[in-house]
Amino acid sequence: MQTGKIGVTTENIFPIIKKFLYSDHEIFLREIISNAVDATQKLKTMASAGDFKGELGDLTIRVSVDKKKKTITVTDAGVGMTSEEVDKYLNQIAFSSANDFLEKYKDQVNSMIGHFGLGFYSAFMVSDKVEVVSKSWDESEPAVKWTCDGSPEYQIEETERSGRGTDVILYIDKESKDFLEENKIEELLKKYCKFLPVEIAFGKEKEWKDGKYVETGKDKIINNTKPAWTIKPSELKDEDYMKFYRELYPVGDEPLFYIHLNVDYPFKLTGILYFPKIKTNIEIQKNKIQLYCNQVFVTDSVEGIVPEFLTLLHGVIDSPDIPLNVSRSYLQSDANVKKISSHITKKVADRLNDIFKNNREEFEKKWDNVKLFIDYGMITEEKFYEKASKFALFKNTDDKYFTYEEYENLIKENQTDKNKTLVYLYSTNKTDQFPYIEKAKNKGYDVLHLDGQLDIHLINHLETKFKDSRFVRVDSDVIDKLILKDDPKQAKLSKTRQDDIKSIFNIRLTNKEIYNVVPETLDENDSPVVITQSEFMRRMKEMSALGGGMNFYGELPDSYNLVVNVNHPLVVKISDEAENELGSKLQENMKEIERVKEEISFIEKEHGRKKPEEISQVEKDDLEKLRKELESYETARKEMLETFGSNSKVVKQLIDLALLANNMLRGEDLSTFVKRSVELL
Repeated sequence: MQTGKIGVTTENIFPIIKKFLYSDHEIFLREIISNAVDATQKLKTMASAGDFKGELGDLTIRVSVDKKKKTITVTDAGVGMTSEEVDKYLNQIAFSSANDFLEKYKDQVNSMIGHFGLGFYSAFMVSDKVEVVSKSWDESEPAVKWTCDGSPEYQIEETERSGRGTDVILYIDKESKDFLEENKIEELLKKYCKFLPVEIAFGKEKEWKDGKYVETGKDKIINNTKPAWTIKPSELKDEDYMKFYRELYPVGDEPLFYIHLNVDYPFKLTGILYFPKIKTNIEIQKNKIQLYCNQVFVTDSVEGIVPEFLTLLHGVIDSPDIPLNVSRSYLQSDANVKKISSHITKKVADRLNDIFKNNREEFEKKWDNVKLFIDYGMITEEKFYEKASKFALFKNTDDKYFTYEEYENLIKENQTDKNKTLVYLYSTNKTDQFPYIEKAKNKGYDVLHLDGQLDIHLINHLETKFKDSRFVRVDSDVIDKLILKDDPKQAKLSKTRQDDIKSIFNIRLTNKEIYNVVPETLDENDSPVVITQSEFMRRMKEMSALGGGMNFYGELPDSYNLVVNVNHPLVVKISDEAENELGSKLQENMKEIERVKEEISFIEKEHGRKKPEEISQVEKDDLEKLRKELESYETARKEMLETFGSNSKVVKQLIDLALLANNMLRGEDLSTFVKRSVELL
């Protein structure tokens, strides 16, 4: 018997392994089975090279649990180890046998999982003791047994084993007794070993017989050794890709598109990514990409490993160049991972572009479901935007689709304002904003339908990309002001009477929203009163609601413009009625206002000829007195007109009609409107 100390630099290595080295204790099974797969793959490679001339036989890796003995055993029929190899590979931590083997068989080996070094020692995270019984493929070598109780002390002795291969026996500790449950082990095998390239058996298949499940004697194989991503794309059909998707995600909708990654240079990368039907809640869709290293599951938490927007995809990425490492932060900073991430972005964009070019009709049908993903990518990844801007689509309110370039050409002539700015009109709700959309169409304008979760962020982004362009929601102003042209309308009311209209319509509303009355010179056939909302303020509030860092705007109440068309016959009639009813009072008031304004103007001119220190306090007091007098007259005029407006059923009716058109008339106000409508009829 040989005894000795494992070659480590500290006595405390085992407590470190047990508690801190791996963030998740359950990966011990992945590591042990990965080593068994390596041993099996080595034997296959040696056989193909002619170094091993015996029968390969049954190479199935077997996992078993014994609750009475409190053991988990992993058995393989791979190359096995000699006493010398056990001493070399098990007693010198972080010295991985895979590296030696890869060097010798570098021209023949396909993929070795075991670049782990410390992987075997993850067994001590859950074990009081570990035994390794191994017999080398070299029949002249005796079987050997290695035992270690979780301290640096070990034993190696000769033993008996019926054939080549290795048994790893874990004596599970009290804290890890959950791993002795068969359903727990099956869960871990399906999570980490579902696609390993060597068959793994755990228990026996069962069938329903005489009212109960009974074992059939046939091994229950838990893995698919040749998953779709390991097969050449030319050998797969659409139904094969859909079948594999169901294998990954048994529940849910069918995917929209897929992309088969198959790269050999400058790094090795395989995988299949699927474009799911993305719902409105982005967060729910994340963590659906499974990351593998030579068919060994690594993680499904790929943020930071692939670009943020790609986390919305489903599927598998597999690369030996992604280190199977205990630290995800290390994984995220690895240079190879960053190159792979960039390449996947390019491949995804190229695939979407191919689908768009080759089958645009199908692409348009699926656009609404894939739009959120593409928008997300264009906002967050500059390189993706450069490619995606060629196939990304706008949809207008008539449900027609256009590329960005096509749409620019469509609206360029009619929707360029007098300042040479191209104005993109858009709607977020075709039903609620129908009157505004209709007016825009009557002007010959086209209106986009942007009702997506990220559309506000997208148009902010596009305004930085599109030259001399801006996006304006169709209800953010009256139609003539949305796209300013060089054809101002002639006003039917004087400037004074327009100002008076502002006061007349400035009646107190019971709504929580704030209204700012704005007289506008519009076509007499346009609506008499229109509700609009500032594009800037509304956009800031919407971004705040989406978590755009605009919290200040989110706390402000909604603010609207009550636009009054001073050329509309009804508004002109209201102005005439105010003149008739308040005529002499308004005239006397205006005389006093003009008189005070003249006096203020005269004094201000006089002061303008003097230095500040030359103006006496008496002169300053006189000027301040006149300003207060002016304010008093203006307030009196405003109150007269507001009282008139409050008493006018027509004024209230016109305002309520505008509110009703915007779905903003509710409750008691709506009931009052209905009663007033009957009275006016």
